[in-house]
Amino acid sequence: MQRRHFHQASTAMLLCAAWQQAWALSLGELSNADAASGLKAALAQGVQAAVAQLGRPDGFLGNPKVRIGLPGYLDDAAKVMKSMGQGRRIDELITSINRAAEAAVPLGKDLLVAAVRNMSVTDAKNILTGGDNSVTAFFAEKTRSPLGQRFLPVVNQATEKVGLTQKYNAFAGKAASFGLLKAEDANLAQYVTGRTLDGLYLVIGEEERQIRRDPAGAGSAIVKKVFGSLH
Repeated sequence: MQRRHFHQASTAMLLCAAWQQAWALSLGELSNADAASGLKAALAQGVQAAVAQLGRPDGFLGNPKVRIGLPGYLDDAAKVMKSMGQGRRIDELITSINRAAEAAVPLGKDLLVAAVRNMSVTDAKNILTGGDNSVTAFFAEKTRSPLGQRFLPVVNQATEKVGLTQKYNAFAGKAASFGLLKAEDANLAQYVTGRTLDGLYLVIGEEERQIRRDPAGAGSAIVKKVFGSLH
């Protein structure tokens, strides 16, 4: 049984290596300018689609992939509170933090587009030959800090409306001091801002992968040229 699992894992690794090599060879036939332009067009479309999808009512709350719940230990505590008849307050908090994320996302559109516009040829090649997380890694490196600074006040204002922010911070702070919660999750606004960025990058990456799978449906000649050569 172990030999069979080892053989399957080895086969998967070989297939992955062959796939990456094929991509590299295909990219070698493209000019650097074409590769960069095609990826920029694809990512620009991905940014537009992600912001439109998430920056609206239920963009986060109604999407299980990015819906923001309470972190770890607090989620377990919330379930206990619900069983004790406190479900309405918990639901209000969950709704408010997801609404905060939905309100914040559109404010990052220009920074995301600027990151795409200023992308270097090296950045483009790294993404095109990288794995599923290459797009997420690129945007996180280029935009996480400035987007976080822009989102935080909006998230803070939105979450305070429900009146549970101080209680969350006090309870979460104690949980963090006992090692039950990550320190960065002990402040509600900071926690929601981080999860908002995670969800945003996730959806941008999904949109970009969809364009890779179906370049003909992207509606852009340069996108079709670049991604079509990788099939």
